Amino acid sequence: MKKQLTFFVFLLGFGPLANAQQNEPRVQEGQFTFDTDKPFSLLELDEKVEEPIVVKKKKPKKKTFYGVKTKKGFTRKGYSPNITVELFYVLKNSEVPITLARDIYWYDFARREVRHTDKFDPEKGVLLHGPYKKMQGTVLLEEGIFFKGTKHGRWLTYNKQEVLDDKGKYYKGLPKESLVTYYDPVERKKIKEIVPIEFGEREGYYYLFHENGKIAVVGEYKWDQKVNDWIEYYPSGIKKKTVSYPKEPFDKESHPFTRKEWNDKGKEIYSANN
Repeated sequence: MKKQLTFFVFLLGFGPLANAQQNEPRVQEGQFTFDTDKPFSLLELDEKVEEPIVVKKKKPKKKTFYGVKTKKGFTRKGYSPNITVELFYVLKNSEVPITLARDIYWYDFARREVRHTDKFDPEKGVLLHGPYKKMQGTVLLEEGIFFKGTKHGRWLTYNKQEVLDDKGKYYKGLPKESLVTYYDPVERKKIKEIVPIEFGEREGYYYLFHENGKIAVVGEYKWDQKVNDWIEYYPSGIKKKTVSYPKEPFDKESHPFTRKEWNDKGKEIYSANN
């Protein structure tokens, strides 16, 4: 008789642990109009994907990744012999992730499981940071490394026959194919635009910045299609316009429309509900 196993998790130190195609200038996208310069791919930049470094003749610090100390944990659920196990590390202290990535990976205290969401409350969990493995029995299903709640470096997924099914490279949550435009293309310190690219298609959060560093436009792509609300801001940070797109890509029944507009003082000047 198969023995049923209840969901179990233990985290050391916590006890039970009850965030454009390349070279294609865009003149207008939907309701927003802007110009862009030639973008850089994250693959072209000098910033290399960081990997845990073991310096010769020096004993590496245990449970320390990218100079940050962590705690080790795991989850286990399912029925024997198909028990799924996740092995991971988390930050010693919960903190708010500083990232433009769409998916934040964290351990949920209440649900006792690893989750990924677009928003994260440090009072409800702790960010994953360090190596990660997901296994079913002795079969490896997924492996990679996290940097403060975001996928980082090389990630690999396998099917149940242990054949490589998918792979990807990330830089602190952004796909390495993403295109980045700078106001200062030589120094590359003032980002102008980030176009998320994964497997040749736009996928994830898009950002356009004012030269002062504040967000000008933010919106989401799925399967190369704009989805949900796209928001435009004044250089002061005040909202300027919200344009709503279909919630799911390829929805031919829905069409984008301007939901609201504000003047530069923050006063609402248009609402589709009026």
